[in-house]
Amino acid sequence: MSDPRAEARQASRLTAPASARVRYAIVPVPRLSLQTVARRSGVHPDLIRRFVALGLVDAERDAAGHLVFDPTAPAVLARIQRLRSGLCLNYASIGLVLDLLDRISLLEAALRRAGVRSETPPWT
Repeated sequence: MSDPRAEARQASRLTAPASARVRYAIVPVPRLSLQTVARRSGVHPDLIRRFVALGLVDAERDAAGHLVFDPTAPAVLARIQRLRSGLCLNYASIGLVLDLLDRISLLEAALRRAGVRSETPPWT
């Protein structure tokens, strides 16, 4: 005998969109404080706050209202600093360049998964 409630739960899991599915973290994701990110990246905390306000760096607020960052934030800040100093870009254009570079990386990864090879090496 099959349980109709179990079948209904299974059917709802299969038809529910991926964003509606409940996921549990096995290991908590480490977060970095503003001070830690500033120390690791060598960027002043006020400039990091400006980058967050401009949408160049992703950050969340903890329960106390402080900014917390992914462990990749220092690398993102280094990339922003390289674009700013190397290409003399303003912050609005840096956001556009970062979006384009991310898109290129996704497309190159999709090509690698599909087994398509390009004659030229990836430039990013």
